[in-house]
Amino acid sequence: MPVATVTSKGQITIPIEVRTALGLRAGDRVQFIQGADGAYEIRPANQSIRALRGALSRYAPGTPVTVEDMGTSIAAAAGGDNQ
Repeated sequence: MPVATVTSKGQITIPIEVRTALGLRAGDRVQFIQGADGAYEIRPANQSIRALRGALSRYAPGTPVTVEDMGTSIAAAAGGDNQ
């Protein structure tokens, strides 16, 4: 089981086997998601802008789209919840 040590600055080095399994590279971002049981899950947070294609549902031309509508659609397409 991979283990990491937290530095005095709150930093850790993610073990190579975990980075490989998550597909992480230098400069990538990660999310820390807290589950209902209080445990945390680490997920890669980087996505190509191309991955968002089609995330917004189609609106009729000229129909205004609110920022909230955009956020909800993006969160749903990304598999997250809109908090």
